[in-house]
Amino acid sequence: MRYLYTLLALPVAIFFELRLWWRALWSKQANHSWRQRLGQTPVFSVAPIWLHAVSVGEVQAVVPLLKRIIERYPDTPVLVTTMTSTGADRLKQSLGDHVTHSYLPYDLPFAVKRFLKRSQPRIGLIMETEIWPNLYHYAAGESIPLMLVNARLSHRSVRSYGRFQSLTQSTLGCLDVVAAQALADAERFIALGVPRERVFMTGNVKFDISVASSLLEEAEALRRIWGASRSIWIAASTHEGEDEQVLQGFNLVQKMVPHALLVLVPRHPERFDKVQSLCEKQGFNVIRRSTGVMCVEDTDVFLGDTMGELNTFYAAADVAFVGGSLVPIGGHNLLEPAAVGLPVIIGPYTHNFEYISELLLDKGAARRVIDANELGLAVIEFLKEPNLRDDAGEQGRRVVEQNRGAVDAVKLLIAKYLDPIAE
Repeated sequence: MRYLYTLLALPVAIFFELRLWWRALWSKQANHSWRQRLGQTPVFSVAPIWLHAVSVGEVQAVVPLLKRIIERYPDTPVLVTTMTSTGADRLKQSLGDHVTHSYLPYDLPFAVKRFLKRSQPRIGLIMETEIWPNLYHYAAGESIPLMLVNARLSHRSVRSYGRFQSLTQSTLGCLDVVAAQALADAERFIALGVPRERVFMTGNVKFDISVASSLLEEAEALRRIWGASRSIWIAASTHEGEDEQVLQGFNLVQKMVPHALLVLVPRHPERFDKVQSLCEKQGFNVIRRSTGVMCVEDTDVFLGDTMGELNTFYAAADVAFVGGSLVPIGGHNLLEPAAVGLPVIIGPYTHNFEYISELLLDKGAARRVIDANELGLAVIEFLKEPNLRDDAGEQGRRVVEQNRGAVDAVKLLIAKYLDPIAE
């Protein structure tokens, strides 16, 4: 079955490689990227700890764990692979030269084998639900321990993987440890064929988020740029088809909360220009963060078009809508706004954060809406009722605080494989 998978994956990889090669004609970074995706990762003289985090959200979540690993094993290099350039940028902002970055190779035998031969990792830590048949197969063949960290699996994913039972079972059988976010996730991995003794419920490392005092100071300064007396809500990590609904809801908000400001942060940088055009076509006055221009009284939308500032935007706002949830993406990290005391609004599609969303909803820290009209009404209610807003925000802080500890639990599992080389 894996051979058929490889045959089908080959033309897809060729397409993306040709696109990267074309970009490489004028972009030095892209040139670096396409070589690494063929397995030409940096060579290590000492076997590194290898961690894979697909993009920005996963990198952000795993930074506390990476810091613990660097502190515990200072003489062991750390290799972090991502799939996206935005993930690479976030990694550099967070950890700089403390880790080495490379792009994950295409899941093709020759690329994977070259990657493993050049890097020779001591252990592989894969974040969340990145399941690659060839990568797992050849890593296991090289006796590299593989651990799925912060592992999650939705009902939808179980059905999808279940259609390819033979391939799924053989791939997951290469894992030495599955560190699951929640009991439901653990049971789903077991149902797909992972031996029960390899599955541990460690919690979600996203709860180990910390709010630095410097972040709050930056937020206060940003609030002055936005307008200290204005009511401000943020729509973060929005996707295609979602910005239109956010702006429709904002029309309703403006009728009930005069001078309210919308901070709109699209998920993907390539959409910044398009979203600005969409706002302007609907009659909104827009200022982009990258211009450094301060908001004025008639500024309607502040477009967050920079990287690495989302948590600062959250801390400076009053209410947060977390995107990817009004369209069938599955939602994004709700804990970032909750950690800074914001009431969280989500749409109907939150299967990527099933446990977290239900927990926040149950505690009154989040509210679910189904369309643009309900979104607007929820924002209006939170902006007009400070006590309700503060209570929901405080509940969110408590949820985050009470569920910390996953990083320590994962660190103990990793130590079983790393401590012998650290002594």
